[in-house]
Amino acid sequence: MENNWMELEDKIVKMLQTVYDPEIPVNIYDLGLIYDVDVDDDKKVLITMTLTAPACPMADFIVEDVKMKVESIPEVESVEVKIVFEPEWHHDRMSDEAKLELGFL
Repeated sequence: MENNWMELEDKIVKMLQTVYDPEIPVNIYDLGLIYDVDVDDDKKVLITMTLTAPACPMADFIVEDVKMKVESIPEVESVEVKIVFEPEWHHDRMSDEAKLELGFL
């Protein structure tokens, strides 16, 4: 049973790695915008994430892309995306690959 949850979480992470802020050439997962992915027993997914800036003009687009892509995973029943600004996003949350791509390394 535990393996099934890990496999589903891996599928969700892989799907999140296909979502991009159109203004940044790095996916939202590697940017560190995803704070938490929670899957309950009914396979309902709650994704807690932030944006690089509170007034991000692409917020609606990004949230809709996250929902659409994660909902496309057959095992997922539903997806809710919760946007938070605490803790505030900082470039330290980025993966090393993202830092390299954006010139932080």
